[in-house]
Amino acid sequence: MHRALLLIALLLVAGCTRHTPPEGRWEGSYDTAEAMVTARVEIDSKGLVRISAPNAEDVGDDEDKRAEMRSNLAAGLAAGWDDIEPRAMDFDGRVFRKPHGIAPQMVWEKDKKQMWIVAYLGKKPAIKFLLHPVDDFSENPWSG
Repeated sequence: MHRALLLIALLLVAGCTRHTPPEGRWEGSYDTAEAMVTARVEIDSKGLVRISAPNAEDVGDDEDKRAEMRSNLAAGLAAGWDDIEPRAMDFDGRVFRKPHGIAPQMVWEKDKKQMWIVAYLGKKPAIKFLLHPVDDFSENPWSG
């Protein structure tokens, strides 16, 4: 009986353990004819997250239009960044979710020190792509 109570207590404590999100900045992009996404993420010392991921769908194969869209998305990302408010996210040590949410928003691979973002564009399958750590954000997130 005592062992069962001890096991239940340990499980409750383990379930309440707060994981500390990694502090830092990451940026990256995803670029196909079907979708373009550029993203910035910043996690502060309190674990609050700022995230922005402007996107475009059905961009096509015309390289001039694609170059223009990359430029537009990068400019929009930079121009809107100061308006992004830090927010708390649920973090289980690996996956970030909106508070009380189900869908992953980001994935942290601690052993590899890699941050992935998960973008949802309409009813299409989620797009997961790797971000790279940065000291300062770039004006051209497509170059990383």
